[in-house]
Amino acid sequence: MADQNQIDAIFFDMDGTLWDGVECYAQGFNDYFKSRNIAKRFTRYDLYGFMGLEEEKYLQQTIPEIPAGQRKAVYREVIEYQYANIRKNGGVLYPYVKEGLKQLSEKYKLFIVSNCAEFTIKYFMEWAGIEPYITDSMAHAANFKPKNENIRYLIDKYAITNPIYVGDTHSDGEQARLAGIPFVFVSYGFGSTDKYDLKFDSFKELAVGIGDL
Repeated sequence: MADQNQIDAIFFDMDGTLWDGVECYAQGFNDYFKSRNIAKRFTRYDLYGFMGLEEEKYLQQTIPEIPAGQRKAVYREVIEYQYANIRKNGGVLYPYVKEGLKQLSEKYKLFIVSNCAEFTIKYFMEWAGIEPYITDSMAHAANFKPKNENIRYLIDKYAITNPIYVGDTHSDGEQARLAGIPFVFVSYGFGSTDKYDLKFDSFKELAVGIGDL
């Protein structure tokens, strides 16, 4: 890992790292299915294995029965239901996330980069009350570019010299490496990996550990 004393920014994945919003996502699909009288339903557990996928791969897994050329249009409707669910019900914010982000923002620039719908990060931040601590964010659906390119875009935009990326899956680690930055793995999320530069088992442990660097 690069000289830890020179860290100047932290990039965070969202789902499985900052919160568990799977219930909102599943309900969004179910609200759409119900509105169209489609006899299909998801539980939160049906979506776990697909979290973190880019949109095209995500839709291939979740609604394979819909012709490929129609999936994006269907998903636009699903997303509107998901946005409404986030604003109304929220999800499960992992312990110490709000406090930890506030603490870390006093020392580092903080960002969120996620493979999610265009405004999911916005509504998540509003619901969680963490907007004051986040410098900027990028969602995959804003430009449909891979996570590593969105990380690099923000690095260049803010002239960041030594960032780290925090995530909960093996693919998060791969994207961090493609972006050329260290990967910090949090073990409490949706995935697993043995390829990381640092590992933490709770957000409080992360906030304290990185905050002391």
